[in-house]
Formats: sequence, C-alpha cells, structure tokens
Amino acid sequence: MSILGKNIQQLRKSIGLTQSELAKKIGVSGSAVGMYEQGRREPDNDIMIRLCTFFGVSSDFLLGREAAAQREVSDIFDEFTRTLSNQKCLMMNGMPINDEERSRIVDAINVVKAIISGQHGKTVEG
Repeated sequence: MSILGKNIQQLRKSIGLTQSELAKKIGVSGSAVGMYEQGRREPDNDIMIRLCTFFGVSSDFLLGREAAAQREVSDIFDEFTRTLSNQKCLMMNGMPINDEERSRIVDAINVVKAIISGQHGKTVEG
C-alpha cells in the first residue's frame, strides 16, 4: 500500500465512511477508491483535488510530504457554518432543507461551539 493509499484509507475510516460512500461523494466508482487505497491506481489531478477538498487536507498531506496541520475546532465550526449558510439546495436524508432548517442547524452548531468554548476558556481545542 502506498503512502497516498494509507492516507486516503485512514481519512476515510476516521469519518466512518465505506469505500463506496467516499466514492459517491467524490464522483468515482467504489472500485477506484479501493485501487487508490491499495496503491494499484493513482487519482488524476481532478480526483486529487476532490479528495483534498472533501477531507480538508492538502495534496502534500495526502502524498505524505507533510503532516496534517493542527486546526482549531472553532475554525472548523466557523467554516462549516459559513458553508451551510451559503450553500443552497442542501439535503438531509434525501430531503431538501429549507432556510429555516438551515438556520436552526447553524444555531445548533453555534450553541455547541459556545458550550465547548466555555469549557476550554476562549479557545476550542480538539
């Protein structure tokens, strides 16, 4: 198994996805993900960008050239709530969510962020 394959597999498993589920999210076949993980095939540039975007890592990290940068959980919450706020046509369990539901999700994330921030002082740690 290549470093790239190990990193893809580790990231996929860390968020509880099967190869098939990851494949759907990045627009490839399940067997392609399996081959990436086994080192029998390398993703092209477009798929590499999709993988990096999906996992929130650099191509250097996926290729084993750098360690994953530590990130503040609060930054991840902020990034996620911005994405939720700006992204239209989102679905939950196959059903579209409306603006009110989207707002409630963002509010819930902000409540969790405030609770964790209160427990850890001014910064949120992972």
